[in-house]
Amino acid sequence: THYIKISHLPHQYAQWLCINKKMGILALHSKKVRKDLVGIAYYGMYALQHRGQEGAGYTICDSITNGEVRIKTVKNVGLVSDVFKVEDFQKYIGNILIAHTRYGSKNTVSARNCQPIGGESAMGYISLVHNGDLLNKVELKQELLANGSLFQTGIDTEIILKLLSIYGKYGYKEAVLKTVEKLRGCFTLAMIINDKLIGVRDPEGLRPLCLGKIVEDDMYVLASESCALDAIGAKFVRDIEAGEMVVIDDNGVESIKYKPSTKKASSFEYIYFGRPDSVIDGISVYDFRHKTGRCLYEQNPIEADIVIGVPDSGVPAGIGYAEASGIPYSAALLKNKYVGRTFIAPAQELRERAVRVKLNPIKELIKGKRVVVIDDSIVRGTTLKESILRILDRLHPKKIIIVSSAPQIRYPDYYGIDMPRLEEFCVFSATIQLIKERNMESLLTEVYEACKREINKTKGETINNAVRKIYAPFTIEEINEKIVEMLQPREMTTPVELVYQSIEGLHKAIPKHKGDWYFTGNYP
Repeated sequence: THYIKISHLPHQYAQWLCINKKMGILALHSKKVRKDLVGIAYYGMYALQHRGQEGAGYTICDSITNGEVRIKTVKNVGLVSDVFKVEDFQKYIGNILIAHTRYGSKNTVSARNCQPIGGESAMGYISLVHNGDLLNKVELKQELLANGSLFQTGIDTEIILKLLSIYGKYGYKEAVLKTVEKLRGCFTLAMIINDKLIGVRDPEGLRPLCLGKIVEDDMYVLASESCALDAIGAKFVRDIEAGEMVVIDDNGVESIKYKPSTKKASSFEYIYFGRPDSVIDGISVYDFRHKTGRCLYEQNPIEADIVIGVPDSGVPAGIGYAEASGIPYSAALLKNKYVGRTFIAPAQELRERAVRVKLNPIKELIKGKRVVVIDDSIVRGTTLKESILRILDRLHPKKIIIVSSAPQIRYPDYYGIDMPRLEEFCVFSATIQLIKERNMESLLTEVYEACKREINKTKGETINNAVRKIYAPFTIEEINEKIVEMLQPREMTTPVELVYQSIEGLHKAIPKHKGDWYFTGNYP
């Protein structure tokens, strides 16, 4: 057989198909020493828990007392509530704090890979948190190792820390600017350098970061999402711009535009990761999801009896679909609130276990009905196969129409979404199956050879010129039918139909942004 697994491709090509990070950042700066910074940060980080559940941590700094900088870092694997201990809420005093919640792959979940990380430098003590993924991390690490650096973690953040230390002789501003100049990929950073709190957002704006202020306490806040500001009573000031660095100290906020903005924010921040009560770059996450539901009905007017949104991120789209169609919306799928987000569970076997207890249906609302089930997206199809289809089929609906408010996810994300292997995408797997059934294996050999020829081009070009060819022979409808065939449990008797959002519908719901590379292959 000519079936080519991604692991069989040249390692440079396969390397960028294995990205797996999405995280949350919070930072506080006060003009006076406080006993409650850890407690305030706890509530802010709790609001960002959805961005990562494998680890958490914080560094609190007192740069005022006795005219010296004192640092305390607490971090570990687990949830925010596991790491931020109630007994510590007033145990540590300080005027600056940075905090982090982490999502990691199954091979990187350990206390040493939790953030913040820090150390002494020519500038003084640095403590750093990072949300994102560096495309040139291998090259940077090799360069640092060749120059004598030692590494104690397996995270990109340590590379950034080493660069900051190397450039420390130029002063903190130049050190940060020279460091970010060397970084390729997506990143938001928050760091403490002596008495300064510094925030940075990458030139593409691929990770969110906003500025807030607790007015009555004259305290500035940096956060990955505005929902964290709401949780601690901070007023939203503005989003940090793409290509912007902010320095916060007792004099206020200094803005440095270190590179022109080419903002192409990730649409997955709105589709899945963002909390519905957040506003990211001026767009309400809830409003976006609601609009995708309305757009779905406009492009696919389906006859049905009830509409169900898969909790939590599918609910706004379900409501929008129901409003546009006039079909009653029903909360017929109840979520077990004690089960974490299966999409960002670090291993496939853990995702499969989690989805079986994640959702529970209300039988009376489903039996004998034509049911439209709206989910935010379909990546691997784990939740669809192991949970939704099985539990609904047992209740004997007349028909199940699965509707994804995101288009078909066809291309890897090398900017840090957990889409670790192209071959795990249900769309890609279905397309490979179609190729094999139609004796078109020579196409895979052609793609493989194209990858080898184009390995020195940019990653986006390689995808556009090679992987796209795999999808070209087939219509969306043909791929949809094959996905249903592959994901539908053998014992299932209920008819199933699968519908995806169109690219046009996505752009209608979020016209200001172009972060659609998962669906189109058009990378920044």
